[in-house]
Amino acid sequence: MKKILVCLTLLISCYAVEIDQETGLKVDQGLDEVKMNCTVCHSANFIIQSKLSREEWLTTIRWMQETQGLWEFEPKVEDTILTYLAKNYPQANDSKRRPLLRKELLPPPK
Repeated sequence: MKKILVCLTLLISCYAVEIDQETGLKVDQGLDEVKMNCTVCHSANFIIQSKLSREEWLTTIRWMQETQGLWEFEPKVEDTILTYLAKNYPQANDSKRRPLLRKELLPPPK
């Protein structure tokens, strides 16, 4: 019985997700880049609640760059951010959210 309990505890700990205490985001490769480039302008809750595909995350970043004053990322930094977001906050199949509007349907930049 003790061996089963130890094995079960180890199994559960393998699937446990570490959460960054400062932001509430999942701890994984790319978290530092996300904190330095994303959470300086908005809450991490925006990321946690969004759950987008990699393409939708990229579209969101481009929209923020074109309309909200977000700076352009170095290609490697952008790839790291997109990989982190797509892996840790992917589009949920059961989402009731409408798809993001296509670029041509968004309001023009100010």
